[in-house]
Amino acid sequence: MQKMTLIHHFIELKNRVVWALAVFVLAFVIGLYIAPMLQDFITAPLFNVWKNPSMIYTGIADGLTVQFSLAGLFAMLVSLPFILWQLWRYVAPALKKNEKKIAIPILIMSPVLFLSGAAFAYFVLMPIMFGFFIEVAGDSATMMPNVKNYLSFSVDLLKAFGFAFQFPLVLVLLNRAGIVSKQQIFSKGRYIIVGIFILSAILTPPDVISLFALALPLVALFGLSFLFMV
Repeated sequence: MQKMTLIHHFIELKNRVVWALAVFVLAFVIGLYIAPMLQDFITAPLFNVWKNPSMIYTGIADGLTVQFSLAGLFAMLVSLPFILWQLWRYVAPALKKNEKKIAIPILIMSPVLFLSGAAFAYFVLMPIMFGFFIEVAGDSATMMPNVKNYLSFSVDLLKAFGFAFQFPLVLVLLNRAGIVSKQQIFSKGRYIIVGIFILSAILTPPDVISLFALALPLVALFGLSFLFMV
């Protein structure tokens, strides 16, 4: 009986992995088709604050590499909710009722916070930061950024903000799991805020604007996280 149960779980896991891979591959194919639009979308924060935008490819295969990279990024973002759902369907039967009450909000809020962080970086930080860089460069030199380097920089920035915005969710999870109490987190608040600024300095480019643009929202989210602790 136990052997059949193990086999059944293995088959179920395999089926869910296959479905997840299928959705990822489908999203990747769609991503290849819309890659030029994705490239225009990511370069918009720079081009909107630049009078005479001009970017270059320095490698003969850079155009193709960029398209594949954007397609992979699109596939990851689109398929991630489905992958999390498949994971949830697999582990949910083994969870207790109180564990489900913790897991469901986390599965919902994690993508929401990630997208919120990426959106904040895209709509707020990047225009300010690129405008500052262009102003510092001045008119004495012609800027011609490398497309591949720019997209890598921008995508890394979006991901950094997306993952950084998961920080309050981690605190709430640790609290709800009984690992740390609300009082313990509050008592260490000043150290956590210092840690937020250090983390922001690591995740963002080496300029003060980016640092504060990430740190201040995280401090605000840290304060809001107390509303969801017990």
